[in-house]
Order: sequence, then C-alpha cells, then structure tokens
Amino acid sequence: MKELSRDSLLKDELEDETPDNATVEDATVEDAINRVPTKKNHVLYLVATPIGNLGDITLRALDILRAVDYVASEDTRKTGMLLKHFDISKPQIAFHEYNEERAGLHIEQLLKQGKSVALVTDAGTPGISDPGYTLVRRAIAASLDVTMIPGPTAFVMALVLSGLPVHSFTFRGFPPRKSGPRRRFVEVDKDAPHTLIYYESPYRLASFLKDAQEVLGDREAALANDLTKMFEHVERGTISSLLAWVEQQVKLRGEFIVVIAGVAKQ
Repeated sequence: MKELSRDSLLKDELEDETPDNATVEDATVEDAINRVPTKKNHVLYLVATPIGNLGDITLRALDILRAVDYVASEDTRKTGMLLKHFDISKPQIAFHEYNEERAGLHIEQLLKQGKSVALVTDAGTPGISDPGYTLVRRAIAASLDVTMIPGPTAFVMALVLSGLPVHSFTFRGFPPRKSGPRRRFVEVDKDAPHTLIYYESPYRLASFLKDAQEVLGDREAALANDLTKMFEHVERGTISSLLAWVEQQVKLRGEFIVVIAGVAKQ
C-alpha cells in the first residue's frame, strides 16, 4: 500500500471541500491547514497525549499546547517533561482528583477572563478514567466553550488487539478495590452481550480476575499492558489461563486493560 504524505492527505481534504466551480489548484495545502481550528480565547481544550510512545502525539495537540495561555495537568512534573521534549514552555496549573473543586474554579475564572486552557492527563484522553469530567461539566454550566484534540485512548487499542468482538462494548473503568463491592460491580454486566473492558492496577489484577471468573464464568479474555511501548504485551486466553499467567509473573508493572467477552448467545 502506498504511504500517503501529509500534503497528499490535505489535498484529498481540499478535493472534498472545494466548490464545484473551483479546482484543487485554486486552493493550497496551506489553506487546508488553516481551516483546522487554531487557538481561541476563553476556550477549554481537552488534549489527548501519548499513552507511552511520544511519537503518537498529534500535530494539532502540539499546535494547541504551544498556543494556549495555560496547561492544566494531572501531574505537572510528568507534563513538564512532555512539554520540554517538544520545546514548549507554558505555565501549568495542577488539576487532579484531590483538588478538582478548587483548581476547577480557578480555571473557570481564567476562561471567563478570556484566557485559553489546555487540559492534559498523565497519558491518554482527559476524562477517561482520569480528571476532566468535572471540569467539562463546570465549563458547560458556565456557558464556556469546550472542545477536544483527539488522540490515544488505551482501552480502544486493547479492545482491537484483544481479538474479541468490537462492534459493541462496555467500558467500565477501574473496579472497586475490595472484593465484595468489586464482585457487585462486575455482576452488573453479567448478562450483557457486549465485550467488557476494565482498567486494573498490577497489585489487584489477580484478585480482580478471580472475582471476574467466579461472577462471569471462565470466558474468553485478554490482558493488555505497556501499549505503544517497547515491551507492549497482549495476553489472550480464558480468564483462568490469564490468572495462571499473572500468578507466574515475578513482578507486574504498569496498569493493565482487561478485556472480557460478553455472554455467549444461546
């Protein structure tokens, strides 16, 4: 398959958007680039960042991070390293689950003053099992503009690589830490036909799989870890075989995405 350059892709976009009475030659690739929305004042930008490989950051993400007045970060240290890697210098605002109310109010005030703010998390898409939801709600309630710069989301990649059905799925995020509440959390989807997706810490992965097997039965499943990184790994099998694999590992590192098949049709 022929590899398409950025210029050729933009030319195709121009062909789609150019009026019938004009030609592609009348417009330039630069015109296509300029049609992409750039930074505006009093806008909250949700900016997706790489989940492991810095090469996955998008051109628009870099453009917005360079243009906004402030960057709101789940972890200012980690985001600082990301910004430094791309030679971006911006004032940061710490925004995480422990200060969402106070920091959210501060960000709202900045937006009302005509400033632009980009929200990023440690990795992936803001609001997906990471801070962001409450800030979006706050901005909407205040009639402030909110938009998004799309990019990586770990559970989507894990779902596709799992080999399980992708046409219908339910993302459940992190389950409760204790067994009782966790089993009830899993039981909600016991009869669902959709593929189920969870995030889990390496320290509770074995316990989660044990509870999942007892509640759901020994279904087909997959574990994904270190996606887009050097040691990317996807383990496929049944829940019981995945549990055996986990118990054989000397030490697990990083968060895991657990993908489990929905209930089989009778």
